[in-house]
Amino acid sequence: MVRANGAVSLRELARVVQTSEVTVRRDVRALEAEGLLDRRHGGAVLPGGFTRESGFPQKSHLATAEKTAIADLAASFVEEGEAVVVGAGTTTQELARRLARVPGLTVVTNSLLVAQALAHANRVEVVMTGGTLRGSNYALVGSGAEQSLQGLRVSRAFLSGSGLTAERGLSTSNMLSASVDRALVQAAAEVVVLADHTKLGTDTMFQTVPTDVITRLVTDEPPAHDDRAATELQALADQGVHISVAGPGAGSGSAAGVPGEPVPARRRDVPPLPGQRRGLPLGPGRPDAPGQGGPPGAQLRSAVSLDQPPTARVADLRRR
Repeated sequence: MVRANGAVSLRELARVVQTSEVTVRRDVRALEAEGLLDRRHGGAVLPGGFTRESGFPQKSHLATAEKTAIADLAASFVEEGEAVVVGAGTTTQELARRLARVPGLTVVTNSLLVAQALAHANRVEVVMTGGTLRGSNYALVGSGAEQSLQGLRVSRAFLSGSGLTAERGLSTSNMLSASVDRALVQAAAEVVVLADHTKLGTDTMFQTVPTDVITRLVTDEPPAHDDRAATELQALADQGVHISVAGPGAGSGSAAGVPGEPVPARRRDVPPLPGQRRGLPLGPGRPDAPGQGGPPGAQLRSAVSLDQPPTARVADLRRR
């Protein structure tokens, strides 16, 4: 079925073979171990999909609850009067809906969907790049988009992508999208990646943001059985990426994204190991800022011994 359709859902597999989704999930995990397919959220695809990219309608129905939690938490890092760039994607579109509440904000974007989400926001200025419209994700790409970003400088860039690994960083399946994302990164002092756990450990064809350029990753809590995502989170933290994990229900209250309101309580922060190169300025985006970062004990630090085997470090991350 995967060879015929390119992708298949666990629910459909369970219906066809007349068994439970639990059994199908176990079998899909075994097939992935043999290199016959790659697991995705709620389904499976052909292995090594470096050149394949799902269209916007398909992406918009994947991991919707996780994207909402991620967007809520990411919005809490943005302050009144700030200037940011927001890339294309379904998660960044969710973020844009929350940024509409931040007064005095300036948002630069190449995404028609991000611009649409902010079109009627009071006291939010939207600046769009030029370029050629890419219909599959409603984004402006090409030399026009890249040239319009030259000479621009903002505080933060919020980007999503098709995959994220500690080895290569953020990547996407389309060359034109990757090129514009790199231009967005060049315009920002800090780079914040929004990626749900299904993208962790997934590698695609074109690198957009190397790991050493990523300031912070905002993600959701991986399932207990997802060893790949947990291992990747630990590896990213070890390489100096600040990791903010949005738990179930994070930011569900009205405070999410509103300057001066507390950061959602269901949040964990995983700063880099001691001695790593990244540092965030004081403010809502920094976990150790005075008065920031939620209630005592909400922060999670990955200060584990490098002498431990990888499995031990992952287990330690989960316990904490």
